[in-house]
Amino acid sequence: MKARVSLIRSAIGLVALAAAAQDFSSILSGVSRQLEKNAKVTALRFNCVPADCRVRPLETMIVQVLVDGEISVANGDPRKGRLHRTPGPMKVVDKEGGWLSKPFKFQGADGGGYVDSGATGIGGIFGKVAGDYTVMDSFLYTAPETAGTYTLENETEGIKSQVKVTVDAAAATMKVAETSTFGVEDKSNEPYRALAEHYAPMVAQETWWMPKADIPTRFDYDNDFLGGNNWENLEKGTSQAYVHYAVIETSTHWFLIYNLFHPRDYSDKCVVGSCHENDNEGLILTVRKEGSEFGKLLAMETLAHDNIYSFTNDSTIRNGIHDIDGPIEFYETSHPVIFVESGGHGIYGTGLKARSGYSLDKDEFTASTGTTFVYKGVAERAKHANDRKVGYELLPILTHWWARAAGDSGARTFDSYLLYRPFGGRPAAKAAALGLTFYGRKEAANKAKPFWGWHDNRTLKAKVLAVGQWGLDPAYAVSRDLLFPSEMPFSLEYTYNPYLGIGEAAPPSSAAVVSTGTVAVGSPAAREGWVEVEAVVDSSVVFHLGPQGMTSETLSGQPVTNPKIESSGPVPPGATWSVVKKSGRGEVSLVEQPSESNGQLLKVRVNDTKSGPGHYVFRATWRR
Repeated sequence: MKARVSLIRSAIGLVALAAAAQDFSSILSGVSRQLEKNAKVTALRFNCVPADCRVRPLETMIVQVLVDGEISVANGDPRKGRLHRTPGPMKVVDKEGGWLSKPFKFQGADGGGYVDSGATGIGGIFGKVAGDYTVMDSFLYTAPETAGTYTLENETEGIKSQVKVTVDAAAATMKVAETSTFGVEDKSNEPYRALAEHYAPMVAQETWWMPKADIPTRFDYDNDFLGGNNWENLEKGTSQAYVHYAVIETSTHWFLIYNLFHPRDYSDKCVVGSCHENDNEGLILTVRKEGSEFGKLLAMETLAHDNIYSFTNDSTIRNGIHDIDGPIEFYETSHPVIFVESGGHGIYGTGLKARSGYSLDKDEFTASTGTTFVYKGVAERAKHANDRKVGYELLPILTHWWARAAGDSGARTFDSYLLYRPFGGRPAAKAAALGLTFYGRKEAANKAKPFWGWHDNRTLKAKVLAVGQWGLDPAYAVSRDLLFPSEMPFSLEYTYNPYLGIGEAAPPSSAAVVSTGTVAVGSPAAREGWVEVEAVVDSSVVFHLGPQGMTSETLSGQPVTNPKIESSGPVPPGATWSVVKKSGRGEVSLVEQPSESNGQLLKVRVNDTKSGPGHYVFRATWRR
């Protein structure tokens, strides 16, 4: 029995270890295939959701493929039944009979009944876990507009089978009625509007098994700016398409920043924080002023999962810290084309064929369904999960988001406040602290970031660009990422950057606000100051306060909830700290002063010995 328990723990341990790796799915798929090398597919069955395989025109339903077969057994009859097996490709037989997404792991209650579930030993245990994790046996079918009966076909290892689906306006709807609709935007106070419209990207958005979560929309899509209810409001919030934008200017260039917000980052296998409430990735365009009204687009950098990808429209630009990943492809001359992944929403230029899942020449998605969005100045709704040229509207980040991150707002829009400290002696933000993340708690906390919270793993590790610097200081960032020819003027001095408080159009107040009130802006020359933290703590936690903001390390009990931070202003290097508890039933103590060896982190421990969570406020004071 002990050996059996140890075997199970070993299998679980291996799976847990692999789960932390980026290629977890690949590893388990290989293991599963190896363990089933003696299995033979004999038949295919289909499970529709809804069960009658009826769907309304342009709506969706799930079709699951169950693979039956037999496994050879030494000195015995083969075991027959359902296999832990990912089915082969699925297709719509009829022309214009609808569309199918890429496969995904079935999300409903599965009856199981796998023939290999009775296997023993490490192979059987690991095989079952691997199969449960990696078997992607379902497809999302999007019905065409024309009613009728259509045939779907699957072929797995030489076995073909078909299922009939009925498209009927009388079928039960799978949609939830939307309660939010937005009208025409006031565009009267947007001095860079025409420039942003001219270069507004064509968005090739892949869709998957939750297509509404793949529509780029507005943060207040559910009629409020509360970040903590965006996951749950997905179905009833608007499906109108929006892209948020910002513009920063030097004497030689414009920098256009486009943000694509999605209410959910989702997957068919949410593990290790891979899914989270709110998602926001984007791109930055570098446009040279060369005498014409809108200049010339030189470079486009896109963000995908904390990694920057670089694309150019000028052959004289060379590799810098980043390699050039491909050319910029254009829609209607001036609009760069980007591909956006379904689920996780990483963004790539379509010139990077190895990453892009959209062909501009063929106007098709290569692996799944997808919708293309183009700027029309109107926020349209996609008709279905494989629609084309749906219009989107632009929203200015300065008024929609920035006023809430560095202005006066009581809504829980932002969280994890950042003390912005750029590398390279570059200008700091006027606000003492910025909302580094959108407030979110579902699946994983505070994972989505506005552009001033973005970072690139390579340049951050090399200490070239700090957290937030790619977006807040784009002139400096792109001049390090890429090499521009010496004969091309390239100023690093901003004439307009309201996010650093530069230019006449800067916000009237440079004060930063967290949930508890206004943070006064300090001077780098100040001799003393403070940082105040408020949080709900259960048992024992160490708070890490440093140049990149605040994080918490849970030593025991539940993770910290409702963390808030405010600051008197910038903190000079080399300051000495002390800590005082302002409220809370347990002990608050200073664990470690900032130093080079610990990444300039101030560490403060809260020990709560009472049962249940407790509310704490402490102030860390610094002095030169």
